[in-house]
Amino acid sequence: MAVTLLCSVRGCRLPLAREGRRLTCSRGHSFDVARRGYVNLLQPQDRRSARPGDSAAAVAARRRFLSRGFETELTSAIGNLLTLTPADALLEVGCGEGHYLGAFTERFGCEGHGVDLSVPAIEAAAAGHAGLHLVVANADRALPYADASFSAVASITARRNPGEFRRVLRDDGRLLLVIPGPDDLVELREAVLGRGLLRDRVDQAVATFAPRFTLERHERFRHVARLNAEAIRDVMTGSYRAGRASRRDRLAALGPLAVTLSRDALVLRPI
Repeated sequence: MAVTLLCSVRGCRLPLAREGRRLTCSRGHSFDVARRGYVNLLQPQDRRSARPGDSAAAVAARRRFLSRGFETELTSAIGNLLTLTPADALLEVGCGEGHYLGAFTERFGCEGHGVDLSVPAIEAAAAGHAGLHLVVANADRALPYADASFSAVASITARRNPGEFRRVLRDDGRLLLVIPGPDDLVELREAVLGRGLLRDRVDQAVATFAPRFTLERHERFRHVARLNAEAIRDVMTGSYRAGRASRRDRLAALGPLAVTLSRDALVLRPI
């Protein structure tokens, strides 16, 4: 299915058309297509810093962690909640390095679209997953896609914008929302952060989307992985839980540890 990108210049929102290595709207606004095929639609007002979104170090840490297969079981289980065909288009908001989006599009043969605020993340996604349609944009402000563009929208431990999610989702589509389970990384949180509280986020997530979506299905997936010191460092760096010097010292002192990885996966139907 064809998905139309919209101009991100303030007050424009006209359709963009491909002209060689550029995307242009009828008002003459133009965006270069990067060498790896993605387009950066981020505007000055959408930036909160000179380098918004995940840092290159955080992206690299997550890529190393994922490459070791620790998330493979969770990825497969979450993918079981989707029903997509090659005729469908899937959008992942906050797609990061493209791990989930790449896995789902390969599994279903559907068209894969990803948006993220971080240029390093989109660069990594483009380098690691050929065929994805990738955009740098601030999803908290607006999604740069035409109405009812997607059969499914996914937000996997990432951003939430209920109004925009509903706008770009077809009436018969589904929203896949994945959040950390209560015991996700509980052993590391206790060892490094000094607290291992169990926090159930499901009710709050459902309430956030309640005006526009209703819960259709909820599954909790978890498994325990034995992580060595390098994997522990990467998972904490990738989640920004290891920034302070005191935390880095505790991380450095950790040896191999059995760590819980858990997710709450919610399928929501648009109202």
